[in-house]
Amino acid sequence: MQGSIMGVKAPIRFISKEKTQFYSILSQRVDAYFQQNGLSKYADASIILKTVILLSAYLLPLVYMTWYQPGFALSLALWAFMGFAMAGVGMGIMHDANHGAFSNNAQVNKWLGYSINLLGGSGFTWKLQHNILHHTFTNIVHYDEDIDDKAILRMSPHTKVKPVHRFQWAYALIFYSIITLYWGTAKDFLQLARYSNNGVNKNTPAQNRIRLAQIIAVKIVYFALFLGLPIASGLPVWQVIAGFLLMHAICGVVLTVIFQLAHTVEQTSHPVPNAQGTIENEWAIHQLNTTVNFSRNNRWLSWYVGGLNFQVEHHLFPKICHVHYPKIAEIVQKTADEYKVPYLEHKNLVQAIRSHFATLRRFGKMPDMDEL
Repeated sequence: MQGSIMGVKAPIRFISKEKTQFYSILSQRVDAYFQQNGLSKYADASIILKTVILLSAYLLPLVYMTWYQPGFALSLALWAFMGFAMAGVGMGIMHDANHGAFSNNAQVNKWLGYSINLLGGSGFTWKLQHNILHHTFTNIVHYDEDIDDKAILRMSPHTKVKPVHRFQWAYALIFYSIITLYWGTAKDFLQLARYSNNGVNKNTPAQNRIRLAQIIAVKIVYFALFLGLPIASGLPVWQVIAGFLLMHAICGVVLTVIFQLAHTVEQTSHPVPNAQGTIENEWAIHQLNTTVNFSRNNRWLSWYVGGLNFQVEHHLFPKICHVHYPKIAEIVQKTADEYKVPYLEHKNLVQAIRSHFATLRRFGKMPDMDEL
């Protein structure tokens, strides 16, 4: 695994002084599990049912509001419900599909991957940030954008600490609440420009112009559907805007917290490459050092978050559908124990959330590690 980003002196390589057979043996065991049980690595009937449920939960309240024009209280409740469903679509459908893990049919993955458009986002830029940068360079500052400083949030021990960061544990949820709104308005455009300039996006200028036009078109349709349609149906403008903002606030908090619980918590490491651009570790072991599971035994939570409480397994096998993670986790943990690789997890959601906010508090007080 290697890569480079403009502004960083050398490409990152994962090279361990003591190379093990950990990932090779683990992959063989996981493959054997599927073969011995006659299972596909992709979605089963339960995930197909989940897809129908989540998309219906997200879109049917909008249809109801448009058709019946309910009062403000019921309208707000429906928008709030849509916020949770919106997050569920992102975690349980879009995520697997855009990893190519939903189906062995690329067209099925492609079309279900377009569910990201229903969240106001672009699959193209999401794949560059998430599939390439985050999954390859997990918790490596300036490479993994998920831990880049975000306005008034410090997510890495290797960036400059500011006075405002001292209180980030207290205001983080407020910032998280605007994440998907930012995503739906500005983020995709900024990322398209940045990735085109730094080489992450390999498209030609002509291809990027087409991509830009597609992103603009998708956002016009998105805002027309979720704002224009209910307003045109007769609902008061202020009521629609209030509900729309509530939906995004709920979705933003849920999505951001769930993803942060995997990496910005107390147990994870934040390694930096040496002068030669080398991370002195195997890529797979690096994933276990930078990723934490939580609530493995909570079936209802696992269903809702699309298996993102099994992020260790997801980072090691991103093209396997999340329905299989609970069984794979047993294999991963056993193999990790054999090779004396830490298998990090929190037993429940509350413990994981506490760890995240404790980490935000710690990052808000400590100087950057490069100065120590």
